[in-house]
Amino acid sequence: MAGIALLGAGIFARHEHLPAILASPDLLSLKAVYSRSQTSSVALADALPANGPKPDIYYDSPSEPGRGLADLLKRDDIVAVDVALPILAQPEVIKAALKAGKHVLSEKPVAADVEGARELIKWYETELPAEKKPLWGVAENFRYMKSLVFAGEEVKRIGGRVVSFKLEKFGWVAEDNKYFNTQWRKVPDYQGGFLLDGGVHFMAALRYLLGASGQELSKVAAYTALLEERLQPLDTIHGVASTKQGVNGSIVLSFGTEFKNGTDLEIITTNGTVSWSPTEVKTVTKEGESKKEFEYSSGVGEEVAVFARAIKAGTGKVDGLQTPEEAFRDLEVLEGLLESGSGGAKVKEMPV
Repeated sequence: MAGIALLGAGIFARHEHLPAILASPDLLSLKAVYSRSQTSSVALADALPANGPKPDIYYDSPSEPGRGLADLLKRDDIVAVDVALPILAQPEVIKAALKAGKHVLSEKPVAADVEGARELIKWYETELPAEKKPLWGVAENFRYMKSLVFAGEEVKRIGGRVVSFKLEKFGWVAEDNKYFNTQWRKVPDYQGGFLLDGGVHFMAALRYLLGASGQELSKVAAYTALLEERLQPLDTIHGVASTKQGVNGSIVLSFGTEFKNGTDLEIITTNGTVSWSPTEVKTVTKEGESKKEFEYSSGVGEEVAVFARAIKAGTGKVDGLQTPEEAFRDLEVLEGLLESGSGGAKVKEMPV
């Protein structure tokens, strides 16, 4: 059983990562939690089950030396950390944990932009001793959603030549939305705002289903817009994309449509169509239409368990869906769309 620390005490850390760690008692033992503030650490402590483990609480406070992140990372009984911090805070924490010899599972996106992601991945590959290199996985929970996994199986099952694809995600971030009311999301210092923080999930889902059919995105072009003034700097993308194999499709992503909400991701082949949303997969072929419904599940529990099993296996490799390079591709597509939008729909190429 691996001793693990949860680094982060925000909404997603408390509501998703904490339960995921506690749901794998045969693989993980929660030793400590860390928050950047005492206030958040109290909220996280309150989220712990009354009859569950009592991890040590760490937070940065000049008046209480010995309780900061550096002190946590010195502990020998902690072999791994689960990092769920604001986007801009993550890279330095990832580095610190890896340098301390801890295995790291870090929340998506891999970094705030492609340049930063490239530098972080290069640092991991070149600056740590190869014989002692800890694992680093990037947590993209959509890739572990049961509905998306099933949709990928359906794409493979129906086969055929891919002729097109479509991603449409419409949603509304209300003023009382719990995520909007975190300061770092309300006033983002990174590209795209919610389009980066939430949108990268849908790039991962699109790439997952395209990958199931042997396709990889290579070019995008888009127009971008801000429909709701609160959701700075942008909240909407209307784009087109091409794969390395020459298949064209469309990408629409918006968090600013108050009266339209939903997700529809389709892979269209010469043998049929597979349509995915987080709670339903529909398949249409010449034999007819089939539909399978799913209870919503974020996939975080599955992704944490998969990372824990990689630690236990001791092979020095994370699951292929958690590699930093895979997360880099998700970010590269999204950043390409954003940059294309700022350049008047100029085509952005992504070397494959």
